Amino acid sequence: MAETSTIEWTDATWNPVTGCTKISAGCDHCYAERFSERFRGVPGHPFETGFDLTLRPARLHQPLLWRQPKMIFVNSMSDLFHKELPVSFIDGVFDTMERADWHTFQVLTKRSSLMRAYLRRRYGSGRGPAHIWCGVSVEDGTKLSRVRHLREAPAGIRFLSVEPLIGPIGRMDLLGIDWVIVGGESGPRARPMAPEWVRDVRDQCRAAGVAFFFKQWGGHRPKAGGRLLDGREWSEFPEIALDRTPVNAA
Repeated sequence: MAETSTIEWTDATWNPVTGCTKISAGCDHCYAERFSERFRGVPGHPFETGFDLTLRPARLHQPLLWRQPKMIFVNSMSDLFHKELPVSFIDGVFDTMERADWHTFQVLTKRSSLMRAYLRRRYGSGRGPAHIWCGVSVEDGTKLSRVRHLREAPAGIRFLSVEPLIGPIGRMDLLGIDWVIVGGESGPRARPMAPEWVRDVRDQCRAAGVAFFFKQWGGHRPKAGGRLLDGREWSEFPEIALDRTPVNAA
């Protein structure tokens, strides 16, 4: 677990699993893969196996030892709903999150149908715990089925990560969605993000009463383009977050 994070919308990261495989265009220039593969073959390094899918059971209970409330991004270096992950291991992650209810956990996936199926098995037709936020990545308008899967999942809080935004989104059904994050791609091969794509998502959020967070414009370096959209920063969170720990609290 990293006790701090440079990600603007969270406080810390927790990676009981690392590594992944690509499933859509949003994965093409994956920052986690780029970082991990730098250390492939380095004896004793945590990423000695590069970006290969790796279970890390020794980390399963880490959040229980962290007594200060935090917002925690789960599996920033993987996808908790990868099809090769044993359901029993996912159960262990959720067991820890449910027990560590003084934290807020943010779980993000591109495997939206698998997440929907898992949450239905675990929580039935109700809603999951309010401190476990579940989200899906949507990089352009071809992936709106992920939004539908999320809306059909019994998550406590539902959010979208529209990052990297690599094409226009089009009209989204935001009923039941609590939060939307938008960001451009960063890194040496970053694809450009058109301002009108961002404004369209923002305007849809405002019309639907959904919290909107603009993370970055992207570029060669993550913060190169800044965070201003039409002259201001957009850093909204779901209302429930106001009753819990502030982001980047000490």
